[in-house]
Amino acid sequence: MNDLKEIIENAWHQRELLKEKSTRDAIELVVKELDKGRLRTAEPSEQGWVVNEWIKKAVILYFPIREMEVMELSPFEYYDKIPLKKGYKKLGVRVVPPATARHGAYLAPGVILMPSYVNIGAYVGSGTLVDTWATVGSCAQIGENVHLSGGVGIGGVLEPVQASPVIIEDHAFIGSRCIVVEGVRVEREAVLGANVVLTQSTRIIDVSGNEPVEYRGYIPARSVVIPGTFPKKFNAGTYEVSCALIIGKRKESTDKKTSLNEALRGFNVSA
Repeated sequence: MNDLKEIIENAWHQRELLKEKSTRDAIELVVKELDKGRLRTAEPSEQGWVVNEWIKKAVILYFPIREMEVMELSPFEYYDKIPLKKGYKKLGVRVVPPATARHGAYLAPGVILMPSYVNIGAYVGSGTLVDTWATVGSCAQIGENVHLSGGVGIGGVLEPVQASPVIIEDHAFIGSRCIVVEGVRVEREAVLGANVVLTQSTRIIDVSGNEPVEYRGYIPARSVVIPGTFPKKFNAGTYEVSCALIIGKRKESTDKKTSLNEALRGFNVSA
């Protein structure tokens, strides 16, 4: 692994090395290992999530060494550099047409893809449902038994290489048309109601107690979240600006699968 990392780092700083077979083979191997889930662009550790910058660099370098080609999947046709993922039956992944995952994205056994899209470098854990027209961006990390509802947009990130990808931890529920981008982390068992938008600048306000508590960049574990607004003064006047409101906690005693919708219904919020 250290040899691979050294080759990638050298090619990152000396792009002429991309002409050498050993360099191209190393890049191909890294992407293959990503595809198998044996490497990850980011992974959990005792100190929290760690970004593997050299692996992200390999993904970026994969594009210039690939040639454009026609891919025919009757009745569909594609023209791209990155091949599509194959062998879903052997992988134990259910894929409903016309769902698409790129080579270099890992899909664990038990994943279900409704008509959706998973980009290169992403990691999707076992038992997760990627619902209709949901997208999982490059290098995004999706945990086990996560529900990405219809139209959810999980942002991708390749550059800058040190930037953290979006992380959705185990057993989280992401409601319809939610958008999670810019490396925001949604901790385990959290529930996002429909249309929540999370960026690094989004104010995340816990209003469940006597005083508001504000977060940025992450949703605490088991939080139940809905979209909200707060007044902000501009030169032209005061206007309502979007925020996210934590209105309570998901009960630990409730079964994880059945509580996804129930957690929202208990607060009279739609999923």
